[in-house]
Amino acid sequence: MKLFAHTRWDIAPVLAAVAHLLFNVYLIAGFESRPLWLSLVLGGFYAVSISWNINSISHNFIHTPYFKPRAMNYAFSLLESITIGFSQTYYHWIHMRHHSGNSDRPNEKGETIDWLSIYRHGKNGEPENVWSYTFLSFFRDSLGDIHKAIAKNRPFDAKWGRFELYAFLGLAAIGFLYDWKAMLFFIPFYYLGNCLSSLNGYYEHLNGDPEEPIAWGVSSHNRFYNWLWFGNGYHAEHHYRPKTHWTELRNFHEKIKEDQDKAGVHVISTCHALGFMAKENRNPDMIDADV
Repeated sequence: MKLFAHTRWDIAPVLAAVAHLLFNVYLIAGFESRPLWLSLVLGGFYAVSISWNINSISHNFIHTPYFKPRAMNYAFSLLESITIGFSQTYYHWIHMRHHSGNSDRPNEKGETIDWLSIYRHGKNGEPENVWSYTFLSFFRDSLGDIHKAIAKNRPFDAKWGRFELYAFLGLAAIGFLYDWKAMLFFIPFYYLGNCLSSLNGYYEHLNGDPEEPIAWGVSSHNRFYNWLWFGNGYHAEHHYRPKTHWTELRNFHEKIKEDQDKAGVHVISTCHALGFMAKENRNPDMIDADV
């Protein structure tokens, strides 16, 4: 029986997800034996790891599920939910709405299809301020609304998503029983990790063109970033063809590069999370060549 649905290279994000979960366990289990300064450093790594997982491992899994057997995909979805601290199934629904709207601007009623749109809470058709988008996005969407929306067409998935949330909360409760001080210590870093994910998403679309499919997203072609984040830098390419496997995004970019240049696809030289440092965002007319 074929194990992987697309390529054996998917063993890389799968093993990375397992390593991430083990890292989370170590944060709590080893808390009492570590000096405070080291836990602060590891807390920073934990925050970054949440954004890294959401925008690479978890994200790619939505579009190209890693396994051929359906049961293994549900199992991996559960593993990811426990690891990132949010239902992978719920995230799947939110993210597919993101692709339905592609960071669209509000309609005449002030609503966007994409709940993650950087224009959703902006004013006068402009993107929202990066600070409010980064630090408030975590609190905005109702889990009840997400559950109801999924349940309309996929009742089992809605139940599975709720089970994923309960599984995470159950393990978190066990963590509090084991070492409540450690759990309280890392809660702010959990929030910070979700903020970093929102920051990442903001610069994946700032200076993109919601009206032009090939330019919906903003890309970074930095090779190290794309190696570490499993192709997340090719974001314009991804929005243009969401089903393209992460291992094929670079080749796809080469095929459509001329069309992208003609359409004015925005490209930054930094990773998306450091988009505020990108000179291209200070001068949108300047687009660097591929790194």
